Amino acid sequence: MITPDLGFVLAAGMAAFFVGMSKGGVPMIGGLAVPTMALFMSPITAAGLLLPVYVISDMFGVWAYRREFSGRNLAILIPASTLGIGIGWATASIVTEAMVMLIVGGVGIAFCLMRWFGGAGRVARPADLPRGVFWGAVSGFTSFVSHAGGPPYQMYVVPQKLPKMVYAGTTTLTFAVVNALKLVPYWALGQLNADNLAVTALLIPVAVAATFVGVRLTRVLPEKLFYRLVVAALFLISLKLTWDGASEMLGF
Repeated sequence: MITPDLGFVLAAGMAAFFVGMSKGGVPMIGGLAVPTMALFMSPITAAGLLLPVYVISDMFGVWAYRREFSGRNLAILIPASTLGIGIGWATASIVTEAMVMLIVGGVGIAFCLMRWFGGAGRVARPADLPRGVFWGAVSGFTSFVSHAGGPPYQMYVVPQKLPKMVYAGTTTLTFAVVNALKLVPYWALGQLNADNLAVTALLIPVAVAATFVGVRLTRVLPEKLFYRLVVAALFLISLKLTWDGASEMLGF
């Protein structure tokens, strides 16, 4: 049972706010939720505690973006992500979170550097099956392990240069399905702790309110600025994941 103190309450509230904002269409913020909670508990415990918050706030995000999404991307990404979740569940006993953080962080950093300095991203790349299946599966896998499905997902979707609201809606709907599918394996692996559901219940109103803040912010941000923020946040989150993964593996 979690015994909350002021620091934990503030961190939990911030994490819930980050979750809600991401579901409202500001995905660059969602990757901060688990690291924030991990200041007070293990990342695995934090992921389990936050999953119901993700699922409930997803419902409001889905409603907000029910008319703005890419059907082709959803048709590719949802089955691929489901495959990735299955792989994550099957390999949960042998794949460490540190390994996943290093992989996800490295991929995210490489993508940002190529976009900034290598000319990538100047020409839009339409949705396609091979890349979508690969990155969708990787996204489902990393999302299962530590809610870090954003960087692989963005590797595939950002280069398409979708209209910002379509991008936000596609992201929200994809991860709504992914998070709902994770409930069963998380419960089976003991990561959903019934003793902590009271804490989760207190975080849900914060996340729901933040979802609508995120929707509003997404609508008013200029499209070029929106994507610059997405890539910049991806770079910062990827650096953090790389550092955390390397620190854990090296025993810092």
